[in-house]
Amino acid sequence: QVQLVESGGDLVQPGGSLRLSCSASGSIFHIYGMAWYRQAPGKEREWVADITNGGNTNYLDSVKGRFTISRDFAKNTVYLQMNSLKLEDTAVYTCRADIALKSHAIHDYYWGLGTQVIVSS
Repeated sequence: QVQLVESGGDLVQPGGSLRLSCSASGSIFHIYGMAWYRQAPGKEREWVADITNGGNTNYLDSVKGRFTISRDFAKNTVYLQMNSLKLEDTAVYTCRADIALKSHAIHDYYWGLGTQVIVSS
């Protein structure tokens, strides 16, 4: 019913920039909040940033000042602008959305499959 598709991952050098996108599609009634997570090889998935229905944002301390999360309400899309990338930013980045379906009022979390970001010299 719902599909989240990320894009924008690439191989970049330290100090470079990328913009990730995640678009939701399907029988969506409303998207409340959206977030980005990442999982590096051999590590647990960690939360990176989120943006609420009202536009408030929160960030992981290690990315604060370098990453910016934003959303396009009309397009059901969330973005993650990543600047000054570091080696430790290497991970699969996955988006999550809190979505209410048209078929029922209860909203739940949906996940994309992720997009690979590799920061390497």
